[in-house]
Amino acid sequence: MGRHPKDGRPWAEKNRIKMHYVYILKSQKNGKLYKGCTDDIKKRIAKHNQGKVRSTKLSRPWKLIYYEGFINKTDALREELFLESGKGKERLKYLLKNTLEEWQSG
Repeated sequence: MGRHPKDGRPWAEKNRIKMHYVYILKSQKNGKLYKGCTDDIKKRIAKHNQGKVRSTKLSRPWKLIYYEGFINKTDALREELFLESGKGKERLKYLLKNTLEEWQSG
């Protein structure tokens, strides 16, 4: 798996596997975190920052601070739900400790 040595494209892209992404955005306005799931991460973040997502419209601009990819949509949705739980929030605090501290101080 990984990158294909001849053309440099990710294995999933070369083999036409549709990826699903769980992502975390941080508001540059108020520091809030937003967790979501999509199959087109660039387009989805653009929609957040254009104010086209009702739940994030008032906290723009947003910055991507974390994402992970899945080849199965159900797995991605399960991970998104987990990140909203108490254990998921604990994991994010541990995983993104330095990122979150940089944002608070800067």
